[in-house]
Amino acid sequence: MVQNSSTTLLSRPIPLLLIEKNVPQTDVSSRQFSHDTFEQPPMYVAVMTYLGYGIVTLFGYLRDFLRAVGLEKCHVAQEREEQKDFTPLYQDFENFYTRNLYMRVRDNWNRPICSLPGPIFDLIERVSDDYNWTFRFTGKTIHNVINMGSYNYLGFAENNEDFLKTVADKLRQYGAGVCSTRQEIGNLKIHEELEQLVADFIGVESSMIFGMGFATNSMNIPALVGKGCLIVSDELNHTSLILGARLSGATIRVFKHNNMHSLEKLLREAVCSGQPRTHRPWKKILIMVEGIYSMEGSVVRLPEIIALKKKYKAYLYLDEAHSIGAVGPSGRGVTELFNVNPADVDVMMGTFTKSFGAAGGYIAGRKELVEYLRSHSHSAVYASAMSPAITEQVMRAMKCIMGKDGTTEGIRRIRQLAENTRYFRAKLKDMGFIIYGDDDSPVVPVLLYMPGKVVAFAREMLKRKIGVVVVGFPATPITEARARFCLSASHTREILDEVLQQMNEVGDLLCLKFSRRKRSAFPDACKGGQLM
Repeated sequence: MVQNSSTTLLSRPIPLLLIEKNVPQTDVSSRQFSHDTFEQPPMYVAVMTYLGYGIVTLFGYLRDFLRAVGLEKCHVAQEREEQKDFTPLYQDFENFYTRNLYMRVRDNWNRPICSLPGPIFDLIERVSDDYNWTFRFTGKTIHNVINMGSYNYLGFAENNEDFLKTVADKLRQYGAGVCSTRQEIGNLKIHEELEQLVADFIGVESSMIFGMGFATNSMNIPALVGKGCLIVSDELNHTSLILGARLSGATIRVFKHNNMHSLEKLLREAVCSGQPRTHRPWKKILIMVEGIYSMEGSVVRLPEIIALKKKYKAYLYLDEAHSIGAVGPSGRGVTELFNVNPADVDVMMGTFTKSFGAAGGYIAGRKELVEYLRSHSHSAVYASAMSPAITEQVMRAMKCIMGKDGTTEGIRRIRQLAENTRYFRAKLKDMGFIIYGDDDSPVVPVLLYMPGKVVAFAREMLKRKIGVVVVGFPATPITEARARFCLSASHTREILDEVLQQMNEVGDLLCLKFSRRKRSAFPDACKGGQLM
């Protein structure tokens, strides 16, 4: 059996190789992992979904023909007449979906808001006179819309004057931006304080912060792996992880979502066969997963992945963008949820854009890893340092979660989020909706399937003053369009009950209750008491 090469240090001095492989294995919590199941809809639903896409595609070709012969005005950008012999900047077919399918329903996305994105927000009303090619504002505002789409898990996207006093102080002291990279003259004391706080919060040696969450993945992965390395990636990983993997130049292989048999098969083949053609050992094998998957709401099977990582001497990259702060008894993410030693995860990544109500991200782990990234990461070397006000907002929220502000407000919010999550999920299941994900996940996808129902659902919910996020192909599989609800600790029971009542009515109106599972005999069982 071919082992990972021990001469990797000669090729690239990447600090992942400095991480000890024989870390003693810690005990995994006896918590029973509730394997997320993906309920399948009745056959007719899949047939009608494909039929719906087929019909709109046929009409798309018809409208393209009418535009070509001049019977319908073409709103899409085109090559200039004097450049018709040039190589086109884009292929016409690449925009077929955008101009013929997406444009028909574009009013359901990019809606402008004009208030704090808390549990209730205001929307600017807009209308279109040319079938969604352009919009115009009516001058009216839609007030008091329930926000079920923001990643405001712990409710720290707030404008409480008392809570934000320290943020305002830092804004007055440092200004809005640093206007330099941290390697030049943009390194502030509060940046280093936040990095130490993040390391203490997660339970690792060191951490490094970045000004943009997406770039935390896409710009750091190429610094960790390269040509001659293998990335084993979950099929439902976020675009930032996929982009980072492609930019790295490493070979990428994909395993089925949360499927340990598929993962082990790829790892075994990689270790036994080595690189293609030469069969040389891989310089490194990096497993990339997420804590909570943002479209499925499923929780990573972390203890099993760590066991496989140790068995095959691979490295583990964990993206906790949606799980840090949102799960675990004290909000420390999936490592705490499963009582796993953070040292067993080689690279811990997370963002401040969700549970902390701010912006940016972090990489945490061994000190050698972080020190290497400070000089090799494109985000560290070229990107502007994090805004001082944003830095203070993250510190304020994290100290609140850790109880360092002298209150129990952080723990109260974590428990409230867990209670809201279980209550909302239990009620939707009882109504007959098909929902995905784990019971601990505040990301709640409700399956809508058919393209026409996706549009009707979003518009109908907005009429009832509920703002939702709907997602369809190509962001999801063609037969699995959905609405994605994001729960927050700031949602009161009255808000959730209002949303559930409207969901029940809209579900009946649009025939969206596809579940064939036996419903609870006690529909009010989740009321009263905490569901922890």
